[in-house]
Amino acid sequence: MSRIDATFAALKQSNRKGFVAYIMAGDPDEARSLAVMKGLPAAGVDVIELGVPFTDPMADGPTIQLAGQRALEAGMTLDKTLAMARVFRADDDTTPIVLMGYYNPIYSRGVETFLAEAQEAGIDGLIVVDLPPEEDDELCLPAQAAGLNFIRLATPTTDARRLPKVLTNTSGFVYYVSITGITGAAEANAAAVAPEVSRIKASTDLPIIVGFGVKTPETARAIAGIADGCVVGSAIVEQIASGKPVDEILGFVKSLSDGAHSA
Repeated sequence: MSRIDATFAALKQSNRKGFVAYIMAGDPDEARSLAVMKGLPAAGVDVIELGVPFTDPMADGPTIQLAGQRALEAGMTLDKTLAMARVFRADDDTTPIVLMGYYNPIYSRGVETFLAEAQEAGIDGLIVVDLPPEEDDELCLPAQAAGLNFIRLATPTTDARRLPKVLTNTSGFVYYVSITGITGAAEANAAAVAPEVSRIKASTDLPIIVGFGVKTPETARAIAGIADGCVVGSAIVEQIASGKPVDEILGFVKSLSDGAHSA
């Protein structure tokens, strides 16, 4: 059982919803990014999504694109992202870490080498947004053979014909994208999302975690109430970009996690 599986099993047993937080590794620099990351579990974060900065982030909205640019300009690399995970793991061996990003840096490193390094660094899962199910032999299946969950995105346009393909080799949880478009573009609507979550739940026993458009404690509560939890990314990244002290950023994260956990 992976850390992700264990986390969601414990949440289910205690009848609680999950809260997942996204940050960009190295934004605005390594030290500040690591300080935020280290504080996330105490702020109520159940799973950490750690973004790997990339030069052509096609699925990301302006907020996360800019975070990636800041990180790259500060010298962040895939090696340094994995190093962040190692430092985090020295003090926390339970909170799952999911690397989220694009295939190019992994391909450039070499899949076998990357997976060995990711596992050694304490990474638990991958979200690689530009690898469709048709390419599962490329990374998804090797990742799962190496003990890493491969988390797939389902969207409002994932119809009944496509959904089984999306779910076939997915593990850990299903990330449901609540809106059509890029990250940070609109506010999630629980009433619109609920039927979609029910539709996916009819086809899988995996937890369904809803992301995109969750920006406030109220929305976190509403979305977590109709799913197994929610993800917040852009709203947290905006707090980091504002230059606020780390404790204020973590206070904002705590307000979101409290919202999700109260669902």
